[in-house]
Amino acid sequence: MNVLLLLIMIVFGVAAILTLIRIVRGPSILDRAVASDVLLTEVMCVIGAEMAINGHTRSIPVLLIIAAVGVFGSIAVARFVARRDNTTP
Repeated sequence: MNVLLLLIMIVFGVAAILTLIRIVRGPSILDRAVASDVLLTEVMCVIGAEMAINGHTRSIPVLLIIAAVGVFGSIAVARFVARRDNTTP
């Protein structure tokens, strides 16, 4: 196994574990939303690193779909929180 690939796996693995802890522990929905965006970004970085190491571009459609899911998820959470804040006196 390539030393660079092993280092990437360790760094992103630790980051993913810490992000999952933030998603589970909260304390608010906005913290969880930001943590899920960070997790999606980490997944995109791992896929991008794999593409760079192996010298291919076959995963670009997957990256685009993950990015779209992240954007639409953030918009949905922002609208939910804004609507909830407007109804609370």
